[in-house]
Amino acid sequence: MSQPARAISTAAALEDFEWLIGSDAAELLSLAASFRIPLTAQVAQLRGYCSPTRTHLVLEQVALRAKARAKFTAADQMFFTARGLEQATDEIVAGYKAARFPVGARVLDLCCGIGGDLLALARRGETGGVDRDPVMALLACANGRAVTESSAEGVARAPDVASLDVNECDISQCAAWHIDPDRRPVGRRTTHVELHEPGPEVIDRLLVRNPHAAIKLAPAAELPTSWSAQAELEWISRGRECRQLVAWFDQLARHPGRRSATVLGSVSTQCRTIVETDAESPPVAQRIERYLLEPDAAVLAAKLSGTLAAEHGLAALTPGSAYWTSDRKIVDPALGCFEVQEVLPFRIKPLKTLLRSRNVGRLEIKKRGVELDPAELRKQLALTGDEAATLLVARIGKRVVAILARRVT
Repeated sequence: MSQPARAISTAAALEDFEWLIGSDAAELLSLAASFRIPLTAQVAQLRGYCSPTRTHLVLEQVALRAKARAKFTAADQMFFTARGLEQATDEIVAGYKAARFPVGARVLDLCCGIGGDLLALARRGETGGVDRDPVMALLACANGRAVTESSAEGVARAPDVASLDVNECDISQCAAWHIDPDRRPVGRRTTHVELHEPGPEVIDRLLVRNPHAAIKLAPAAELPTSWSAQAELEWISRGRECRQLVAWFDQLARHPGRRSATVLGSVSTQCRTIVETDAESPPVAQRIERYLLEPDAAVLAAKLSGTLAAEHGLAALTPGSAYWTSDRKIVDPALGCFEVQEVLPFRIKPLKTLLRSRNVGRLEIKKRGVELDPAELRKQLALTGDEAATLLVARIGKRVVAILARRVT
């Protein structure tokens, strides 16, 4: 991901990272990955081979690779920085996004960071990456080579990566482009797109040069009105977490000017997409039925709850509620489904008694429209049993109710 000029890596840092991705560091990375000794002993052993700075880089890289396995299957052959890993798109989301780009035609990934999206795009055909930070460009290039060599699918060609400002890029010759603006240009994350780096004025100039674009943003990003009118805005979730918002422009947009929400499964081709319609708000339920339904985080972020409720004929617990109810079980990746077991007023003592009588020790706590701290509530309930359950706390009119349920999978 691109960074402001004052945060761009120094020449000394670049030299250290060039060493890290080279053959001299490879044996030390392998050695450090095998350590089962205290940290002080690890440092002492590595210091016999390299400087304090490079010792830190090796140990940090081993820790980052372990963390990165949740995002990348080839993590143990890749290279990261802490910030680069945090901001990188995981390979399932990246694979889903890459499927929208034309196969075989050249694509550019601007502000590519360590290469999360870049690597997925490279599986489609000729791909180039650009990042203003030379360390990010270096790592993205190394990751491209590593994934090319380790991929069972056989990536046709590792992406070429350059350290450039996006204003220096010629995007007129590529079929489409992707960009991941920095959401922390002053060190603190912001949802205001006008404060991103590069900002909307720069991206708008790029869109004039080549309108076929995808802009990766935070789910809560506040977009320019012109983008909302032109682009398809797609919120993407995986593992019940809304991961990102993508603004798709021109030929990359399937539903220009409309919102969509996509829920991904364990592979990028397992997806469920809800597209904005003119559906009316769902009716309000007269009572809580056998099942309680909750829309996925992407559906909520895209404000498409009403569309999904209308599709399944659901009734809301209260006007505007994100909890719906039904007398039938509904299997839909975009919905969490819970079989209701008990409904009672939300009071700690009777709730604690109920959970103890049902031997509940593992409790998923969810809330809507209620001010409470789930961690503090868990302490107050003093759970000790062996059974699992879900507790949904919601406001219905002037009442706050506790709904004990079983998640239907």
